[in-house]
Amino acid sequence: MNTVHTVGEILPEVWEQSLVKLSEIGGVIDTEYGERSIDAPAILVVKNPFGEPRVNLKGIVAGSLKGLLEYVDEVIRGVHDHLAEKFGYTYHERLFSYKLPNGSVVNQIEKVVEKLRKAPYTRRAQAITWQPWRDLETEHPPCLQRMWFRVVDGRLVMHVHMRSNDALKAAYMNMYAFTELQRYIAERVGVGVGYYMHVADSYHVYERDWKWFKAFVEQIKSGDSKKRWISTQSYLETVRKLSR
Repeated sequence: MNTVHTVGEILPEVWEQSLVKLSEIGGVIDTEYGERSIDAPAILVVKNPFGEPRVNLKGIVAGSLKGLLEYVDEVIRGVHDHLAEKFGYTYHERLFSYKLPNGSVVNQIEKVVEKLRKAPYTRRAQAITWQPWRDLETEHPPCLQRMWFRVVDGRLVMHVHMRSNDALKAAYMNMYAFTELQRYIAERVGVGVGYYMHVADSYHVYERDWKWFKAFVEQIKSGDSKKRWISTQSYLETVRKLSR
């Protein structure tokens, strides 16, 4: 199977080009949800994850414009951790308070920061989400599997590994929130932010979204999609206006 491989400077650019590539080389594969998907493994590299414009309005599919900020709060600040038992997990709960079968709780992000402060070049600074004693039997296990960190040339690089990633309706928001976590950790280590790598074993678009996917890919190819790339500042100002 061919692999989606895109490298670029900023988030909107890399995400959009990954969709074009997926449309060109993705295969049609059945899913456990009773519908097909266009699917391929993917490796996306963002050289400057905080370069502007950073916000792609087409990638915000959380029901409202401010949903992107709410998702960041969910991943970094755990605003939805009270729902972890009901839904099986939240990323914040798995990363910041990973619960072992014996009842112990590990703050993996805290341990990552400690490890990087002691040995910035370490290959052991990582955090996982998978809990085989639970996730092998659940209907909706975490898509995010692992985060890996290292300081290179004074900057924190981050590799994220997903077992499954909805390319059209989740990937951009995932990458935006995960890079915010990258910055959160970099600030606590006392370094800058380096490149971001996003790896997905299954980078896919569900059949129900193929029409939207095809139309968006055409907009990307024509350059029209860039009209929806805006700066972080413009995005925040728009959200504030809508919230009044």
